[in-house]
Amino acid sequence: MALGLAQLIELIFRVFNLIILARIFLSWVQLDPSNPIVQFIHQATEPFLAPIRSRLPRTWMFDFSPLVLLVISFILETVLIQLLSSF
Repeated sequence: MALGLAQLIELIFRVFNLIILARIFLSWVQLDPSNPIVQFIHQATEPFLAPIRSRLPRTWMFDFSPLVLLVISFILETVLIQLLSSF
């Protein structure tokens, strides 16, 4: 049971991390903001990025909040998988 749950958690984090990477990619290219895929990516990531962005110092040109979120996501995934594997 713990193995199946660990695999599910891993899959969820993998999809979430891909969405974050897509958000980073979208910041490099100018796609139509009314595109449903673009809207989905923004709506799925903004609730996680906004609190991080508000705590980071303002930089001249770069938004590091997606990178911080990726690091947090990887750490959280690792901790959760380690906790499940200890059961």
